[in-house]
Amino acid sequence: MRIEINERVIKRNRQIAQYTFFASLGIWLAGLGVTLLPLFQGTDPETLGWLEFVPTIILPVGLLLALFAVYMTNLWIREPRPEQAIREGLKGISNKTVLYHYYHTPAKHLLITPQGIFVLVVRFQTGMIEVKHDRWRLRRGIFERLSGLFRLDGLGDPVGEAKRGVEYIQRILKPIAPNAEVQAVIILTDPRAEVTIEESSLPILYADEKGKPSLKNYLRGINRSGDMPLTPEQIKAFEEVTLPAPDAK
Repeated sequence: MRIEINERVIKRNRQIAQYTFFASLGIWLAGLGVTLLPLFQGTDPETLGWLEFVPTIILPVGLLLALFAVYMTNLWIREPRPEQAIREGLKGISNKTVLYHYYHTPAKHLLITPQGIFVLVVRFQTGMIEVKHDRWRLRRGIFERLSGLFRLDGLGDPVGEAKRGVEYIQRILKPIAPNAEVQAVIILTDPRAEVTIEESSLPILYADEKGKPSLKNYLRGINRSGDMPLTPEQIKAFEEVTLPAPDAK
């Protein structure tokens, strides 16, 4: 299996997560210092009024930065990383397979394998997940829901994300391979996630091979001749459009 990873995107977003965290921490400390300043030195009433006003501006900014840092950490630092989990789960798959990470947003993870072309939509959440008519939600108590608001670990809309990814890849492939079929599956990277499905238009699979159903076993269950859905020439043309030149990677 050949794997193409946009390391630049990963590095950039990891740095953004780290920088915003330290920036939010610095802002909070600055706000705390301004608040405590009157305790260590006398201030006239006019200056004191300004000192009381400053934290009302600084602290919300720090909070917003901290929440953004948490969001970016969940996506780009939290382990197992999506590309790691998918790679481990697909060990032993056909060596004709090509796996792309972070080159085709909104299709962040794209798999071209003898079984077909798949947009992989990844979710890292654990716990009880309910899927009803393509709507996803975590089954949580009141306190877990409140803490989840600050962790920003909601499930969002995996099906909508998958549709956007499929449409995007189909647009790119139209002049290259107009008859190519692009599918989507939803991948759970945490094997502890428990899913109750009432109705889902997309397969929901585990990255871990031990999970049931797993991505690898799902692919093995698809009967195909073993030929790739795209010829080597079509894959090359696709990569020329979407991947940077080798010396620019």
